[in-house]
Amino acid sequence: MRTNLSILLFIFCGTLLSRAQQNVLIFSKTTEFRHESIPKGVATVSEILKAEGIGVQHTEDVLYFCKDSLANFDALIFLSTTGDLFDTEQKKAIQQFINSGKGFVGIHAASDTEHHWPWYGQLVGGYFASHPAVQKAKIDVLKKDHPSTEGLQSVWWHKDEWYDFKEVQPGLNILMTVDESSYKGGKMGQFHPVAWFREFDGGRTFYTALGHTNESFDSKEFRKHLLGGVKYVLQLH
Repeated sequence: MRTNLSILLFIFCGTLLSRAQQNVLIFSKTTEFRHESIPKGVATVSEILKAEGIGVQHTEDVLYFCKDSLANFDALIFLSTTGDLFDTEQKKAIQQFINSGKGFVGIHAASDTEHHWPWYGQLVGGYFASHPAVQKAKIDVLKKDHPSTEGLQSVWWHKDEWYDFKEVQPGLNILMTVDESSYKGGKMGQFHPVAWFREFDGGRTFYTALGHTNESFDSKEFRKHLLGGVKYVLQLH
């Protein structure tokens, strides 16, 4: 009964999305740690995208991850997802989605998701390894000619949860690093990336480690950073 209801809801909601515009699917399901900021993040991302004329659908239902359903969208946004989420067929549908030239945006704990699915780690660009306490730190903006960083200052002080990463993929275009000398508990050393982009397996990807707290989504700079990342994967720049 639940499966049938979910499909009917999707069909109804799908009629609200226009294929004359770009549409994104925000996905925030968790099977491990769940961030308190997820509702605020979903509301904020939905707001800023709709203001740009981008269609938005939010779900935590993995039934959306089949070929027919995903055909309604131009990009996926994984917002602080965690844990193992997908079965074999759903993984195949996501890979086909990216292969077809679509986009992927990972926000914060998207890198703490599907640790046993190597392709996903390549898609995101690396996996979460650890973090210290939430604190303010100095971000160095390395590339200012990207939609997600244009307009930002070269130095950006921001309070967040600073992820250390493992299995960082080669070939990433690093947008921003965090200065470990500006906060306590960093484990990556002098080069600690926190946002990047690249073309991958036929599509475009953007990841930002920021977004742990509710307050981060109130930041004008962070909202601009997120909007630019989505525009990049949608090729709207």
